[in-house]
Amino acid sequence: MKAQGITYLTDVALITCIVAVGRGDLVIRAAQGMGAPGAIVHHAQGFGPRERLGLLSIAIDAEKEVVSLLVAADYQDAVLEAIYRAAELDVPGAGMIYATPVEKVATYIPREILEQGKTS
Repeated sequence: MKAQGITYLTDVALITCIVAVGRGDLVIRAAQGMGAPGAIVHHAQGFGPRERLGLLSIAIDAEKEVVSLLVAADYQDAVLEAIYRAAELDVPGAGMIYATPVEKVATYIPREILEQGKTS
């Protein structure tokens, strides 16, 4: 175990985007184009009014991809807008996106980057 303290990042937002299976790559490429370093993608099953439109109004399972990424709060609006446009979320049933403030994040940060932040 290391003797050094934990470095916490603050002013971070979690952006979550829910899209149909196969469209998660659009979300990730748009986020990376805005400088977001990475994302987590997981599969889920959604249920809503559109899924009840199947044969005999029986509910149909709708497979979804949920893309989650952390960004600096200062850039959340720009990243959210880029994802919204790239994933074409302005079309009914295309998905949704939302941002959630994150109190703090702890992860490994290379010493060089930490020292850059102290000097800027």
